[in-house]
Amino acid sequence: MPPTSTDAFSFSGDWSGQLVATAIHTGHDLRDDIASHLVLDEDTRLREEDPFTDLIGAECPARVVVHRSRFEIDLNRPREQAVYRRPEDAWDLHVWRESQLPDDLTEGSLAVHDAFYTALGERLDAVAARGPFVLYDVHSYNHRRDGADEPEAPGEENPEVNVGTGSLDRDRWGDVVDVFMSTLASTDTAGGEIDVRENVRFKGANLCAWVHERYPDRGVALALEFKKTYMDEWTGRPDHTRIADLSRALGQTVDPVLRALAARGDGSGPARG
Repeated sequence: MPPTSTDAFSFSGDWSGQLVATAIHTGHDLRDDIASHLVLDEDTRLREEDPFTDLIGAECPARVVVHRSRFEIDLNRPREQAVYRRPEDAWDLHVWRESQLPDDLTEGSLAVHDAFYTALGERLDAVAARGPFVLYDVHSYNHRRDGADEPEAPGEENPEVNVGTGSLDRDRWGDVVDVFMSTLASTDTAGGEIDVRENVRFKGANLCAWVHERYPDRGVALALEFKKTYMDEWTGRPDHTRIADLSRALGQTVDPVLRALAARGDGSGPARG
């Protein structure tokens, strides 16, 4: 399929294969009418977004990047929860000038949600028609929430990469997950091997659940949460060397994962020995 781009999201890369990477929280843009109602400061908004996750997924063959901020529309939540209406919807942050956004602005944001899932569905329908596929849902998470000068959160509870498989049928797809995790964990980087663990901090959310519901016999969606060791989460400054390392490491999982997927035949059951 040819590249597709809107001001809200874009599709790029080679869609003739069976692996896709998405970065649905990397965006920072806002519609002008939404921005005029926002009171959340720029630094806090950036800290709760997932900067540079599009770069981490850049070596994957087919890519989806969302340009709008999750504070306009959160595509990793179901439609009815995708607009942060109250502080409790957004980690108790005071986001809007009013107690609630006007309905017309909310509907404009929900239209982005609808358009995204319609466009992604059209793309993935064509991928799924060829056979089983894997989607890397690339995110990031903060590990220094106590403050810029405070210690980072304990490593035992905060892996470098958290692989969320909460909505995935592991009996069916566990061999693919295991190949992904072992390959990523064994990749040597300037910072050493990568600490990769499953469902420690996050289990995945709406995008992965949507893939598994829409393509129960074909879709393998992995929610990948990269700890923000690749940037300073308080200043927003990136570590481009670490980003390149992680991008290369994720790219090196593509061929082993696709081989594991192909070894399953039509994907109707566990891989045959």
